[in-house]
Amino acid sequence: MSDYVPPKIWTWDRESGGRFASINRPIAGPTHDKALPVGKHPLQLYSLGTPNGQKVTILLEELLAAGYSGAEYDAWLINILEGDQFGSGFVDVNPNSKIPALVDRSGGEPVRVFESGAILVYLAEKFGAFLPTSGAARAEALSWLFWQVGSAPFLGGGFGHFYAYAPVKIEYAINRYAMEVKRQLDVLNRRLAEHEYIAGADYTIADMAIWPWYGGLVRGELYGESATFLSTHEYEHVQRWTKQLGDRPGVRRGRIVNRSTGPLAEQLRERHDASDFETKTADKLAAQ
Repeated sequence: MSDYVPPKIWTWDRESGGRFASINRPIAGPTHDKALPVGKHPLQLYSLGTPNGQKVTILLEELLAAGYSGAEYDAWLINILEGDQFGSGFVDVNPNSKIPALVDRSGGEPVRVFESGAILVYLAEKFGAFLPTSGAARAEALSWLFWQVGSAPFLGGGFGHFYAYAPVKIEYAINRYAMEVKRQLDVLNRRLAEHEYIAGADYTIADMAIWPWYGGLVRGELYGESATFLSTHEYEHVQRWTKQLGDRPGVRRGRIVNRSTGPLAEQLRERHDASDFETKTADKLAAQ
């Protein structure tokens, strides 16, 4: 039990917030002037290899693997622990100061797109791939895409925060969010027991959105020992789907773009050319 009693009027305590206290604040807008770099490709991505960032780089790599050469992109690292997302250039692209953010410079005027789900839809429609164009199939894919958008905050900001990052362990909070995450895994498991992919027979942006979060969880890549804590081995159909997608070359490439943690061979901090996967991962740079 906690002795905390909420005050009548809340005030900001800069020391609260656990691991991310230094970058969390109750106001928006830039904290400093910093222009964003621009590379040689039409698509400029400003991101970090978190689950939300991986959604977009997986789609871009899948588009390139499918032969859509117009999907070539520059991926610039936004270090959120150092406050890069509060630079004036980034805020101009995403006023919410969250990764990922995309600028499409292929037309007469640059087009900004922010929020990972919006970027996935924008790119899928731009290239006519990985999203059905009409009818029940499109509705199903979009429904599961927005299921992820609505559900993942319970996994990340809820369970992940209180289980792994909060400065104190609160039994009520951990139990509340663990229960919800296991319910979500059961939703996915039941769906995948009857369908090869999330939206049905075809691989879509719904899979690309859900896999970095829930695939990452069952692979043991999120929040320390959370896979053991949540007994993710029980969800056999989620496990099957997770491995199936994880074996795709586009997923293997996309999941390491803009990563700055984990094994050095799985960190490609910036991506400006397809050859970077062979020459510029952190292990290759460290050996030079």
